[in-house]
Amino acid sequence: MRDFQDDDPVDRLRLIRSRRVGAVTYHRLVAEHGSAAAALAALPEVARAAGVEGYVPCPPEVARHEMAQARKAGARMLVPGGPDYPAGLMEMPDAPPLLWLRGDPAWLARPMVAMVGARNASSLGVRMARRLSAALGAAGQVVVSGLARGIDAEAHGAALATGTVAVMAGGVDVIYPEEHASLAARIAEGGCLLSEQPMGLVPQARHFPLRNRIIAGLSRAVVVVEAAARSGSLITARDALDLGREVLAVPGHPFDARAAGCNMLIRDGAVLVRGADDVLEALGASPGAPRQVAAGTIAAEEDPAPGPVAGVVPGPMPERRPLVEMAALHGQILARLGPSPVAEDQLIRDLDLPAEAVARELVALEMEGQVFRQAGGMLSRA
Repeated sequence: MRDFQDDDPVDRLRLIRSRRVGAVTYHRLVAEHGSAAAALAALPEVARAAGVEGYVPCPPEVARHEMAQARKAGARMLVPGGPDYPAGLMEMPDAPPLLWLRGDPAWLARPMVAMVGARNASSLGVRMARRLSAALGAAGQVVVSGLARGIDAEAHGAALATGTVAVMAGGVDVIYPEEHASLAARIAEGGCLLSEQPMGLVPQARHFPLRNRIIAGLSRAVVVVEAAARSGSLITARDALDLGREVLAVPGHPFDARAAGCNMLIRDGAVLVRGADDVLEALGASPGAPRQVAAGTIAAEEDPAPGPVAGVVPGPMPERRPLVEMAALHGQILARLGPSPVAEDQLIRDLDLPAEAVARELVALEMEGQVFRQAGGMLSRA
């Protein structure tokens, strides 16, 4: 396996910041061409095959500017294969090609449990998050969350004394929401702030699902304290299931909409949480064999067929044709999609291609934020 650290940091940053290059495409390009520099050289031809003329990769000066911003913010770059890159993320087919970190990376080597939930948390939900977080921290677990209002902030605050990791949807130098600036500063001192996004990026809606997959990947288990039936916390739970992590949920009153998602998870097999002992028991009782939650609870897409990618990350990845061919197929898919939703089966018929091949590329386009999947198997272009 080629050492990922062999790539020049500027080349690595240029490649992931280039237009239409997400984590999945990044890993495919490096696997096919052998290095970030070679992948950058091949990008214009790949783009041309997708119907994009005059494609120019991210300029070197843009990458150097971001690195200068990182130095000013006290952030350091982590890459797959590096000594501080979280081992849990290496299991992901869309592992972040780089992470910016503020704080002490040693926390990333300790056992981690994620805690997520509603932004408009109830009084009971807030109290539960605080108690769970403090008790899990006292038991040696680092608490991971997303620095959002509500459950996230309470979980971080209660774990400051024992270590907490905040995964951010924007740049690690952009605190969102702004009222969490003090909390973020304390986390950087007694834990770490983590993001794959460019320095200075103000998060938008599409960035939060990407953040959620990192939360799930870092953690041995995801605990959902409060969540509505259609909640970002359920996206994190889905990602955890995809990665073989434990999913646990705190039950709530059937009349409280903020508990609907948790109650659905429990109904379909998630571990019911009454206190930290339930979380610790779940982690110790069946290591490597997490409980399965029914797919109907979370609109999880079908995974691509597993298979290792030599030379990049050990996470599962399906066998692929050359990137030029894949880019051409991506171009065909995107050309047939617009802002108005189209049924996936209709798209497959229009393309006149095997359903399995189209489905795999749709997953990649979703991960890269170019395609949105809606209820009822409807697809639209971002």
